[in-house]
Amino acid sequence: MNKTMQRKYARLLVRAGVNIQKGQTLIVRAQTESYPFIELLTDEAYKAGAGDVQIEWSNQTLSRLHYRHRSVTALSRVHPWEEAKMKEESEQLPAAIRLVSEDPDGLRGINQEKLKKVRQKRYPILRPYQEQMENKYQWLVAAIPGKAWAKKMFPGLRTSAAVEKLWEAIFEACLVTKDNDPVAAWEEKDRLMEEKSRVLNACRFDYLEYKNALGTDFRCHLMPRSLWCAGGEKTLGGVFFNPNMPTEEVFTTPMKGKCEGRLVASMPLSYQGVLIEGFYIDYKDGKAVAWDAKVGKEALDGILQSDEGAKMLGELALVPVNSPISRQGLLYYCTLFDENASCHVAIGRGYTNCVEGFEDMTREELLDMGVNDSQVHVDFMIGTPDLTITGWKDGKATPVFVNGDWAI
Repeated sequence: MNKTMQRKYARLLVRAGVNIQKGQTLIVRAQTESYPFIELLTDEAYKAGAGDVQIEWSNQTLSRLHYRHRSVTALSRVHPWEEAKMKEESEQLPAAIRLVSEDPDGLRGINQEKLKKVRQKRYPILRPYQEQMENKYQWLVAAIPGKAWAKKMFPGLRTSAAVEKLWEAIFEACLVTKDNDPVAAWEEKDRLMEEKSRVLNACRFDYLEYKNALGTDFRCHLMPRSLWCAGGEKTLGGVFFNPNMPTEEVFTTPMKGKCEGRLVASMPLSYQGVLIEGFYIDYKDGKAVAWDAKVGKEALDGILQSDEGAKMLGELALVPVNSPISRQGLLYYCTLFDENASCHVAIGRGYTNCVEGFEDMTREELLDMGVNDSQVHVDFMIGTPDLTITGWKDGKATPVFVNGDWAI
């Protein structure tokens, strides 16, 4: 792939993604096969004013070996240096970029119960540092092609051609072209998405109702101060950044424990290297009470049984069926992209910044108001071409989506 295009993409991630500040440290988390692009990203970060760029490497094949051969006790240990590093990050607030490139089902066959136990043991130790950083630093999830991921998407092509094809799709989804300034393109995109969120915020819906022929029949209440967000956001210190590239969603945090009905997934979900397909979740009195999956049920069990909060919802996100990513006609097997081709919800932790006035509230006050808390936040897609979403306010219905597209 043309290095000029990759460099434009790297510049976009640094300047419009995390919006690195002069002298600020940037942490990049990536797979080892990402090295050639990491050179460009590091160069662009320093050109944008980063004081330090630190790379945290991982390798899915090695992770698979660790999970297979090490005990739960060994995998769960939080080393003193890990905790010290988290403490320093929570105080220094570096910007962070995570680059997705993994094989969507590269951990297939690994014991999901084991992974769940490891997550449950590590989370309480690291959680205080994560909470201390919440809403205070810039972060970004973006993607670059991995060979196995590219072959999963384009199995009929040789590996090099598949990687090239995936680069082209990522550039298109992230508004990177040969002739444009992608940073300026994202500024306009953020402006348009903010307009849509303002329209929804003016409605002050009590709850939303979802229905489609796939089997989704669901109602979910919002908090009186639930706030619809879209595109970029600001840290508490006032730094604007875009946490996801690409993004097409307008989203909010619902009221914890107030939803009823069935949600049916409309796309496969890749979660920690395992694909979950053909699944549904039934909710009663705000909690998941029954679920099943044609493929990957053990992984779905692990998500929903992570903790009590995992049985409740933390996000509602609206994406039209004709979004730019949907029009690509690709199944990415990657939530970062597939969630932006479809309406979706998130199992688990809610966003504290999706509450009006969150800046002046403690985390405890936000949780008491109705923001869900959990060690997981897992998006899954429910959008279809026939999806209808109705907003209800004081007993009056307002169409929000009709036939999978905006009606408001």
